[in-house]
Amino acid sequence: MSSVAQKKGFGAAVWDWMTTVDHKKIGILYLLGGAFFFVLGGIEALFIRWQLLTPQNDFVTAGMFNDLITMHGTTMIFLAAMPILFGFMNAIVPLQIGARDVAFPFINSLGFWMFMLGGIFLNLSWLFGEVPDAGWTSYASLSLVSPGHGIDFYALGLQIAGAGTLMAGINFLVTIINMRAPGMTYMRMPLFTWTTFIASAMILFAFPPLTVGLFFLTFDRMFGGQFFNHLMGGNTIIWEHIFWIFGHPEVYILILPAFGIFSEIFSTFARKRLFGYPSMVFATVLIGFLGFMVWAHHMFTVGLGPTANAIFAVATMAIAVPTGVKIFNWLLTMWGGSIKVTTPMLYALGFIPSFVMGGVTGVMQGSAPLDYQLHDSYFIVAHFHYVIVGGVVLAILAGTHYWWPKMFGTMLNETLGKITFVFFFIGFHMTFLIQHWLGFWGMPRRVWTYMPNQGWDLANMISTIGAISMGIGVIILVFNAIMATIKNERVGNDPWGDGRTLEWAIPSPPPFYNFPQTPLVRGLDSVWLEKMDGNESGFLPAEPVKDIHMPYGSILPFIMTLGLFIAGFGAMFRLEHAWGLPVLVGGLVVTFFAMAARSVRDDLGFYVTKEEVLQTEKEIAQRGHN
Repeated sequence: MSSVAQKKGFGAAVWDWMTTVDHKKIGILYLLGGAFFFVLGGIEALFIRWQLLTPQNDFVTAGMFNDLITMHGTTMIFLAAMPILFGFMNAIVPLQIGARDVAFPFINSLGFWMFMLGGIFLNLSWLFGEVPDAGWTSYASLSLVSPGHGIDFYALGLQIAGAGTLMAGINFLVTIINMRAPGMTYMRMPLFTWTTFIASAMILFAFPPLTVGLFFLTFDRMFGGQFFNHLMGGNTIIWEHIFWIFGHPEVYILILPAFGIFSEIFSTFARKRLFGYPSMVFATVLIGFLGFMVWAHHMFTVGLGPTANAIFAVATMAIAVPTGVKIFNWLLTMWGGSIKVTTPMLYALGFIPSFVMGGVTGVMQGSAPLDYQLHDSYFIVAHFHYVIVGGVVLAILAGTHYWWPKMFGTMLNETLGKITFVFFFIGFHMTFLIQHWLGFWGMPRRVWTYMPNQGWDLANMISTIGAISMGIGVIILVFNAIMATIKNERVGNDPWGDGRTLEWAIPSPPPFYNFPQTPLVRGLDSVWLEKMDGNESGFLPAEPVKDIHMPYGSILPFIMTLGLFIAGFGAMFRLEHAWGLPVLVGGLVVTFFAMAARSVRDDLGFYVTKEEVLQTEKEIAQRGHN
C-alpha cells in the first residue's frame, strides 16, 4: 500500500491517482495499464499457439481464432507496446531535461484516461460476444461485411485511445522544445529524449490518417457511408493506403524509443560515452523522415504497378542505412568499454542480433518479386515479430529493469531478472525463428488449423513450446516486481553506480517537484561530467532555492473520457435499443460539460514554498542515511 493510502486511507489514495497530473504518477499508470494489456495480449497469443500445436486441433473454433488474431495484434500494438513506452517517456524524459513536469499536465492526464478507457471499450467486446475479427489491420473488404458489432468496438475504441496518443505526442514535443534546463542544447539531450522527440513528431503526422480512416470506417458501418464499398463507388484499396500511411510510421514510433532505451543502457553499462552521438541523432531524424516514405511496401501485391513498387522498394532499402549506423555505434560503444553485465545489459546484448535478423528479413521484403512469394505467409509473421518482440519488447523489459529503481525506489532482483531473460529470450527465438521456414514451406498466416503430413507439424510444436517459455519468463518478471514491492528495500539516487543523465542525480523515487533547483547542464552526459569534476551531487544548480509552482490535480480528464466511453455504446446500439440514442447524447453531454468546466475554471496551481522544499530535501537526506 502506498504512503498516501497509509496516511489518508485507501479511498483517498485512489482519488489521488485518479486526479493526478504528476508526470511520474501518470508514467506509472501507463506502465500498469500497458502491462495489463500486455498480459491479456500474451494470453491471446498463447491460445493462438496452442490451437496450432497439432494438426486439425479443435481447441478453438475458426471464428474464435479470427477473434484471437485480431485482438492479439490490436492489443499488443495499440494498448501494450505504445502505452508502456509512454510510461517510460512520462517517468523519465522530464527528469532527463531537468524539467518540473510536462508542458501540459492536464492533457497528459487526459491522454492516459483516453488510452485506458479506449482499451477497455475495445476489450469489452469479449463480454458482448461480438469481437473484432478482420485482423489487426481491419482491411475494409473484411471489416465492412463483418457481422455484429465487433468492428464497431474496434473503430470506436481505437478512436478514443488514438486521440489520447496524439495528445501525448504533442505534449512531449512542446515539453522537449520549451522546457529543457539551462545549458541543455539539442545536441546535449540524452538519446532517449531525442528518440522520444522524433517519435512524438511522427505521432503528430501519422495518427491523423488513422483517425480519418477510422472515422470513415465508422460512417460506413454505422451511418450508411460508402467510402470503402467498391460496389457503391467507394474504394477498398484506399483503406490500405490510409492504414499503412499510419501503420508503417507506427513501427518506427515504437522502435525509436526502444533504440533510445538501449542507447542509455549501452552507455551506462559500458561506462563510456555513446560512440558517434551526432551520427546517432541524425540517424534518428533520418529514420523519422524515411519512415513516411515506405508504407506501400505492405501493398506490393495490390497491383500499384512497377514504378510505384520500385520507388517504395528503394525507400525500404534506404531506411536500413540509418538503422545500420545505430547498430555499429552501439557495437563501438561497447568496444573498449568496461562492460558490466546486468539484467538490462543482457537484454541490450540480446537485442542486437535479434533486431538485425528482423531488419535483414525486412530488407528482403523490400524486393517486390520476393515479396510476391512470401506475402501472407508465416515468413511475414516471423519478420515482424523479430522487429517488434526482438526490438520493442526486449527494450520494454530492459527499460523496466533499468528504470524500476528510479520510478519506485526499489531494485528488482538481478538473479530473477536474468532467469526471466533466459526464458524469454530462448522462448522468443524458438517461437519465431522456425516460422521463417514455415513460411518457406508454404504455411499461410491466419489459418486456424492445418492438415497432417504437410511438413509443418514439428515446426509448429517447437514454436508453441517457445511461446510457453516466453510466458514463463513474463510470470517470473511479475513475481519479481511483486517481491520487490513487498520487500521495499530503498535505494539511492544512482543504484547502478554509473548513471550518466540527469534522472540519476535526484532521489529514487523523485520528489513531486523533481529538482529542488533547476539544474545547469554543462555538456553531454551531464551527471557523469559533474562527477568527474568532483561534484558528487551530480548537478550544478542554475538558480537559488525558491518557491516552486505546481499544477493542481483534476478529475475532469477522467470525466471527459468517461463521457466518450458511454457515448460509444450509445452510438453502437442506437438503432437496436430504445436506450441507445439517450445514452449517446448523455455521454456527449457529460464530455462537453467537463470541457466547459475546464474552460471556465482558472487552474492557477499552487506554490511549494522555499521552506517546504528545504524541509523535504532534509527528510530525503535523512532517509538516505538511515
